[in-house]
Amino acid sequence: MRRYFATCAAGLEPVLAAELQQLGATHIQPGRGGVQFCGDRLLLYAANLWLRSAIRVLEPILEAEVDSYEALYAAVRQVDWRDYLNVEQTLAVDAHVRDSPLTHSQYAARRVKDAICDQFRERLGRRPSVDPDRPMLGLNLHVRGRQVILSRDSSWVSLHKRGYRPIQTRAPLNEALAAGLLLHLRWQGETPLVDLMCGSGTVCIEGAWLALHRAPGLTRKWFGFQGWLDFDKATWAMLRSEARRRLRPRLPFPIWGSDCHSPSVALAVRNAHMAGVGSLLHFYVRDLRASRPPAHLPPGLILCNPPYGERLDVDPGQIRSLYAALGQTVQRHWPGWRLAVFAAGNTWLSSIGLPVVRTWSLYNGPIRCTLAEFAPAGKNN
Repeated sequence: MRRYFATCAAGLEPVLAAELQQLGATHIQPGRGGVQFCGDRLLLYAANLWLRSAIRVLEPILEAEVDSYEALYAAVRQVDWRDYLNVEQTLAVDAHVRDSPLTHSQYAARRVKDAICDQFRERLGRRPSVDPDRPMLGLNLHVRGRQVILSRDSSWVSLHKRGYRPIQTRAPLNEALAAGLLLHLRWQGETPLVDLMCGSGTVCIEGAWLALHRAPGLTRKWFGFQGWLDFDKATWAMLRSEARRRLRPRLPFPIWGSDCHSPSVALAVRNAHMAGVGSLLHFYVRDLRASRPPAHLPPGLILCNPPYGERLDVDPGQIRSLYAALGQTVQRHWPGWRLAVFAAGNTWLSSIGLPVVRTWSLYNGPIRCTLAEFAPAGKNN
């Protein structure tokens, strides 16, 4: 059994912990910005393949207290790097420094790289090369105060990059956060799902993958662990084959999105096709006030991520009116449907005008946000 740490957006730790428990992880300990857990090598591969709310999965190699770059260099030199790398392979170091005597993350990363390369040069007369894009050994350096954790990064490229959304729109929900919102709301595909402000379609696409039991890493070309000396190719192939067998051929209930901005809807359609669910989802150019549920469907979940109103050129009155229109439309025309809204802070949520059932505090990048679930329209109103 080995110890790992999966990172996530702040606020998604309970969701990530539940995902890890379902995968069979043990000694699960949620922290800030991630979850510590234990498991074997198969679990590490499965975590990268299946986790929807995680950003990356790390395997700590070194933990130490340092107060200078030279102390960091000396600590890294104590590791026998032949256990993790050979001289023909490539490496890279990604560093994050906070509230520390080590004030520059790039220089801290350089000192780690120097320590490893100097050890190889002294022993073999040669050193590994650096490849920042696809290293055979990617290292994650986390420095907070004097505490240093150096880990093998089994993901390297962030797990939220599923491969279907190459065009980044303004202030979007990333894929891991969108999936995390659905998991927070305990939606698994057993009811319809709609996003009345769908933007580039991320909520709908992540909902489709969740409902289809599709592993979010199934079509990804490369993970960091595939370059490791102890990579087990047969085990990885077995896990991917099993994931393909678990795929559902169709959605149990419809999923669709709408938006008043036609270029966003066109992008959502494109992204859905890139994600392999273009034929299963439906997107419409439509003002949310004109949106109505199909008469033949049972009530489901409405999940929206309205504009945050943080841009200086946005009229706060327009944002308030948009939130009010959302609440009024759901109350009048969507009886029995659950409404959930992911918004910056709590400023605009009261404008929706429906009773709040529960809230969660989360972050979208540096922005502190609230996920609020409202009482279904037509019930307790």
